[in-house]
Amino acid sequence: MRRPSGWMGASRLQGDDVELVIGRIGRAHGIRGELSVDLRTDDPEARFAVGTVVATDPASAGPLTITATRPHSGRLLVQFEQVADRTAAEGLRGVLLLADIDPDDDAEDDGYYPHQLVGLRVVTDAGDEVGEVRDVQSAPAHDLLVVRRDDGGEALVPFVTALVPDVDLTSGRLVVADRPGLLRPDEADAAEG
Repeated sequence: MRRPSGWMGASRLQGDDVELVIGRIGRAHGIRGELSVDLRTDDPEARFAVGTVVATDPASAGPLTITATRPHSGRLLVQFEQVADRTAAEGLRGVLLLADIDPDDDAEDDGYYPHQLVGLRVVTDAGDEVGEVRDVQSAPAHDLLVVRRDDGGEALVPFVTALVPDVDLTSGRLVVADRPGLLRPDEADAAEG
């Protein structure tokens, strides 16, 4: 399975920079301001290193400086310098944590940044034009490509090698191994009914 590199959420172009969503703040933990973070990165050790300053969305919630991290029940607990107690922590629930990346840097190990995938033309393994990648969504098992079909419909395609065997950034397209109901789920539903 491959994922967009360093990411499992969204990226946004901001002028010449790209902001990568690396986490979403969840519930407060304890009384000293620790927060659970829903990770959206495949490199939490680097993205959440002590001393790292992360931007936030909304911007008014940050920036935040990481002072401590620890795993807890399958999640990462993070302490920020600017969050002294549970009350302050509870006010940050739902805030997105962002990291800046260079849009010209290539992702590593057959990975892709979301901004590289959005806008790519989608064709089937038989060469049929389907549409274009409109978005990339995070899901528990794997990321999903949101494909806007040329006929106006939409499909969600799991971003795994078995279903997306070829991504060609140079030519601006990716290949989807079409399976019944994958690219046209509405037609599969009509056939069953």
